[in-house]
Amino acid sequence: MKRSMMSFLSFVVIMIMPGTTVHAYDLPAVNLGFTSFLDGGPPAGPGLYFTQYVQYWTSERFKDPDGDSILPSFADEDLNAWISLSQFIYQSNRDIFLGGKWGLDVIIPVVALDLDYGTSLSAFPQDNGSGLGDILIGPYLQWDPVMGKNGPIFMHRIEFQMIFPTGEYSQNKELNPGSNFFSFNPYWAGTLFISPKLTASTRIHYLWNRRNNEPGRKYRAMGAHDTQAGQAVHANFTMAYEIIEKRLRLGVNGYYLKQITDTEMDGHDVSDSRERVLGIGPGLLYHFSQNDHLFFNTYFESHAENRPDGTRLNLRWVHHF
Repeated sequence: MKRSMMSFLSFVVIMIMPGTTVHAYDLPAVNLGFTSFLDGGPPAGPGLYFTQYVQYWTSERFKDPDGDSILPSFADEDLNAWISLSQFIYQSNRDIFLGGKWGLDVIIPVVALDLDYGTSLSAFPQDNGSGLGDILIGPYLQWDPVMGKNGPIFMHRIEFQMIFPTGEYSQNKELNPGSNFFSFNPYWAGTLFISPKLTASTRIHYLWNRRNNEPGRKYRAMGAHDTQAGQAVHANFTMAYEIIEKRLRLGVNGYYLKQITDTEMDGHDVSDSRERVLGIGPGLLYHFSQNDHLFFNTYFESHAENRPDGTRLNLRWVHHF
């Protein structure tokens, strides 16, 4: 009898709280704050690069379409995520289009999710533990820096990034290492040298997603056969100042994500399903040498809609062979 009552309560929560499961994490995992300073070009020219990222994200607030807490106070949600990205980049020295030199970017993610509550009610969003995430592959064009009398003035790149559904996924979990659908996520990145010491960088993405033919449990409860996450734009932006010549840069870093079309269920728009979040904080870049660089960034999130907001800590090491 007790188990039957809990199952009934779970069903009621799912049906009366649409934002809890329908609108949480329709978008795939994307680059929110992984890249930051001097993003417009490689630090040591052509060749092979390896980058290792480790990002920690913690949140205690799931937000609704109006930016208010969506779960009741007794839920007491606590989300912790560890994200590891191993990146391999090859930058050629061969022009192929309007002076742009071709390159290839491959990223292999591993994700560990831990979502706890102050209750055992199973209707709340659940995590799918740890596992391989969705592999990213992106051919790109990198242009040589525009040089001035005191050094570089501007450098930029275009990448045609693709996200493949290789990650762990469960229809019965809302938070998964993988998305279970293909995404196209191209971007333009640029760095402007305002002065030899002061730089501003940005990376601007567009996101398009294919259908998910294994929709989550709330969509299935409503009879859905497939879903399609909405289109979105997201950007990283930074400004840094060189404190120690050729060694240390300090600055501010941020990101913004905005879903621009509704998620669809069986080809029909799902109202109030668009995600949004802003993250801003301090960061630093330390140059051990021309071939080894360490980034550290902190982001405090706000203005979240249809997703959690919290704090991100990002550590990134870049090595040029």
